[in-house]
Amino acid sequence: VQLQASGGGLVQAGGSLRLSCAASGRTLSDYDMGWFRQAPGKEREFVAGIIWSGGRTWYADSVKGRFTISRDNAKRTVYLQMNSLKPEDTGVYYCAQRSLPLGAFNDPRSGFDSWGQGTQVTVSS
Repeated sequence: VQLQASGGGLVQAGGSLRLSCAASGRTLSDYDMGWFRQAPGKEREFVAGIIWSGGRTWYADSVKGRFTISRDNAKRTVYLQMNSLKPEDTGVYYCAQRSLPLGAFNDPRSGFDSWGQGTQVTVSS
């Protein structure tokens, strides 16, 4: 699978961005998808996930109520709408795919094993 993330940029605090992740090589609708981010000097962290059908989502506590993950399987694309952005949201954002079903894991944030290149998000104060 190839995952291509886009939509990052520089935005002021309080602003919004929408990230997109275009998938090719596998049928997108068969797999759960997620977004992760990595800030400078920090480990990569889970941001949001969405089940293959779109009927269930998960979020990190730090983004709940501000970010929304969605997918359009017909367009083979996953989105991350980010509102009320804060400087601490700055980082490289990666989309990821989980090849095994959710039931194989105890934690819905686990098991993502295919990664795209990242897109930089910078939030200025």
